[in-house]
Amino acid sequence: MTRLRYWADGARHTPVAVSLFLLFTVFPWGVALPEEVNTPRAYIDGTEPGWQLLGQEDFVNVNCDQNTWKWQDGVLFCTGRPVGVLRSKELYTNFELIVEWRHLQPAGNSGVFIWTPPESLAELAPNKLPSGIEVQILDHAFAEQYEQRTGRKADWFTTHGDVFAVGSSKMTPFPPTSPNGSRSFPRKQLSRGVNQWNHYYIRAINGEVRLWVNGQEVSGGTGCQPSTGHVCLESEGAPIEFRNIRVRRLP
Repeated sequence: MTRLRYWADGARHTPVAVSLFLLFTVFPWGVALPEEVNTPRAYIDGTEPGWQLLGQEDFVNVNCDQNTWKWQDGVLFCTGRPVGVLRSKELYTNFELIVEWRHLQPAGNSGVFIWTPPESLAELAPNKLPSGIEVQILDHAFAEQYEQRTGRKADWFTTHGDVFAVGSSKMTPFPPTSPNGSRSFPRKQLSRGVNQWNHYYIRAINGEVRLWVNGQEVSGGTGCQPSTGHVCLESEGAPIEFRNIRVRRLP
């Protein structure tokens, strides 16, 4: 009602009829008013003080082939084979993380691991994944192909940013959750499809993890154990690219 009666702060005495005329002349039916535009709520670009851009020198190949990961012009390419991870050289406890990613073929599968304990990475065999809290990265076609392949409904995962514990790690997921209660399902469907860049902002503080997808918070969990470890990028069967990987330590 306020929007219809008053066009701006300096127009409190504008008659309702004039306001309606302006509304439907300047903003035709179906076009949102400026204050209604769905702008990102937490689009952190990692350029503020304290952020560190991570590159080739900041990661170690754990259990993939020599050519699985390739850095070029600030972009990290992953073939997806074999299944495995690339880990950060450093350990992190409280931190913020930015990862931009895009799948290069339909039904791509990948993820970001946080708080991966060093012991789960020691002598990790190819085609195995470590423990940690996984922030999943799935292309939308994955669900369709899963249902075609298995004949079962794809109701235990989503393609918009599930967060869950893997291996010996533990986490209490934020609702809504998967049917078995192990995954935090995203509250909104914001991921973009194949060949389109997506922006993940992850905040990990005192055993709590929260995920923002393309600017809006969607999922997470609390009570994470352990809550110190490596950051890992996942190779899981399909080509994917990463860029603008940035981290900022927090108290």
